[in-house]
Amino acid sequence: MSPDSLVIENAGKVYREYASEIQRFARWFGARIDPLSERWVLRHISFKVAAGEAVGVIGQNGAGKSTLLKMIAGTTLPNEGRVSTNGRVSALLELGLGFNPELTGRENARHAAGLMGVGGEEIDRLIPEIEAFAEIGDYFDQSMRTYSSGMQMRVAFSVATAIRPDVLIVDEALAVGDAYFVHKCFQRIQQFRDTGTTLLIVSHDPTVVQALCDRAILLDKGRLMLDGLPQEVFDYYNALIAEKENSGVRTKEADGSVGTESGSGEAVFEQLDILDAQGQPVEYVEVGRPVSLRAKVRAISPVDRLVFGYMIRDRLGQPIYGTNTHHTGQALEDVEEGEAIEFNVCFPANLGTGSYSVSVALSSTETHLVRNYQWKDLALVFTVANVDHPVFVGLAHIPARIEITRQATGRLTGSA
Repeated sequence: MSPDSLVIENAGKVYREYASEIQRFARWFGARIDPLSERWVLRHISFKVAAGEAVGVIGQNGAGKSTLLKMIAGTTLPNEGRVSTNGRVSALLELGLGFNPELTGRENARHAAGLMGVGGEEIDRLIPEIEAFAEIGDYFDQSMRTYSSGMQMRVAFSVATAIRPDVLIVDEALAVGDAYFVHKCFQRIQQFRDTGTTLLIVSHDPTVVQALCDRAILLDKGRLMLDGLPQEVFDYYNALIAEKENSGVRTKEADGSVGTESGSGEAVFEQLDILDAQGQPVEYVEVGRPVSLRAKVRAISPVDRLVFGYMIRDRLGQPIYGTNTHHTGQALEDVEEGEAIEFNVCFPANLGTGSYSVSVALSSTETHLVRNYQWKDLALVFTVANVDHPVFVGLAHIPARIEITRQATGRLTGSA
């Protein structure tokens, strides 16, 4: 069993307001002075991260994500509990944090590396590598106040990852990068993962978290709500967002995974099936064969507008394809109480071999954030098998014709 790179036990962070800075200073020395107010941004946070494990941290704005990462990085201290790390910790937190805009990129890189505990000779060796990875050309020797946010991110990431850390913390900073450099960053992060670096990453992008992370934790209002597989945590997170419509959030287990269900209940799913070309329910689907998703729905109460949506996900929970009847121009108006509706989605199973799940939703618009009647993750699971097609890899079956042209080489002959 791998040793723990990170241990957090009952950690909490509070911000207190005093009548004066003198009172705050006196409190540091043990004086019993009550603050005017106090606000706990984190409370009773406990979890462990094993060496080499990757954990995503998700939650709405103000949930305490950045504060948690700052405590782990050591830039702020917990007011209660314990945070301990093993090995070198490198953090890419707020963009440009610690950089002096009047210094050049090279000078800031040297200064930041020094703060990371890197010695002078080692800094001299690393600077050319940092410059090469950042790829900002002559700007590396110009004042940082002339940099765009993307250029700042390039330098910050290059410095933070110049030496492979034992623990790497990334807090949404990559969101400002251009597509090319973001790909480059994730390639380096993946290389670090492969060589044993522990990763903590904050991102609202489920694809990033599901691709990079072994598990995820959900923070809500300063509390740790859920610790589990990335798909499970993201499903619950999305349901929490929808809960503002006073819809309950429920979980269920299916095929070893935990699905989330939410909704106010004005319209509900009564039956869901995957059907073959003969209209028979199936659990196994052949690559390329026509199938349909059948959803039987009933309106429990009158509904002004009803939108049906679905999403096909791979076994890691990453979306493969999804749409809804708002986007297809087929939203239903004035649905009566007790009315039964059947939706049939017909498509060719041009998918790679493996297992897939289907999430379905009933709402009033293209998003569940307005009125969420019912939303079911892991509503059903089916398996795709390749029976009669040439072997291929990947998540999509995209038949291709490969044309090959061979050009004969001329052989020179002559007389001597």
